[in-house]
Amino acid sequence: MKKYICTAAIAAATLFHAQEKCRNIKINQIQVLGTHNSYAEPVDPKVLELAAPIIKNVMKSYDSGMSPEQKAKFQEYHPNGLDFNEALNYNHPDFIQQLNAHLRSLELDVYYDPNGNRFNHPTSYRVLNEKGVKDLAPHNTQGLDQPGFKVLHMADIDFRSHYPTLKAALTELRQWSDKNPNHTPIFIMVEAKDSGFPIFPNSTQVLPFDQTAYDDLDKEISQYLGKNKIITPKEVQGTFPTLREAVIHGNWPKLEDSRGKFILMLLPGSAGTRSTKDNPYLINGSLEKRLMFMESEPDDNFGAFILRDNALIRQKEIKEMVQQGFIVRTRADIETYEAKVNDPTRSKAAFSSGAQVVSTDFFKPGNSYGTPYFVKPPQDKDYLANPVNGECQ
Repeated sequence: MKKYICTAAIAAATLFHAQEKCRNIKINQIQVLGTHNSYAEPVDPKVLELAAPIIKNVMKSYDSGMSPEQKAKFQEYHPNGLDFNEALNYNHPDFIQQLNAHLRSLELDVYYDPNGNRFNHPTSYRVLNEKGVKDLAPHNTQGLDQPGFKVLHMADIDFRSHYPTLKAALTELRQWSDKNPNHTPIFIMVEAKDSGFPIFPNSTQVLPFDQTAYDDLDKEISQYLGKNKIITPKEVQGTFPTLREAVIHGNWPKLEDSRGKFILMLLPGSAGTRSTKDNPYLINGSLEKRLMFMESEPDDNFGAFILRDNALIRQKEIKEMVQQGFIVRTRADIETYEAKVNDPTRSKAAFSSGAQVVSTDFFKPGNSYGTPYFVKPPQDKDYLANPVNGECQ
């Protein structure tokens, strides 16, 4: 009899310990699936036909001027070559449908437009209209005449967006979050677009992101998303001397304390291709007074969020950074290649790497290539246990 009592006590203690570990899991110990260019509507095929050969020639010129190091970096980010038509061959629904499908990461590309009216009249549509082409895909211009950040992929080319303004995008996210207050934190990648492809006469001028632009960006995010809904660098840093120190000591908040919130991860201009150590988003080298974590390297004092898109060649490195405490974003598919050839290899590498944020362009069955490829979102809850550092299995 004593043996059975002892066995039951051990089982109860084991269950209690497991439950405690589940309650204590932190936001860097989970894995979420999200989309890349989450706001985008398809490019009009006539724009692709017009722009693709021009961009191909531009890229040839760009390639000839790159150093060996730059070429290696470009190859890592574009492992299957950069075919403009193929790269944009995806189609996302609105945020509500994505969030309801248990996606918990979205990406916003933002352009600075302090006076408004900068992106109302895309040059490609003007050129095509002058050629007599009229039946172009509708362009949602709501709010484009007002000051504020705009959301689109490529000025004048890939500009069709479910949410033309950052205000509209954030408002939608806030409303959904308020209706679903128990959701796992939503990881929002914000890419600050500071350059365009001026391939047409009188192309739209894209403004740089200086400190004023970043100040305005933080203000707009705070206004429409709400600072109380955001997990900030200051919150994570706590009493540690640097954000990096806090991260490697595991000072991320618990998942249960972070429900209903957002964590924003900034990709500055030319994200991933140059150091962010001197980026004007930093204030005295720190993110303590900012809303967003910024793309970094493991030795940066502000290091917390790291971008490693190519999990096939960075598998070991990503695992090490996740074990150290950093949050990493990687991709399950790059420029639609995996969907085209129905190859899940990169997706499997992305998840096994432990990267907390995995992005895909195909989260549901049915793609334009007619292959079975898609990356299945979590089903019973809106996150997965992290295979590298997750404690709650």
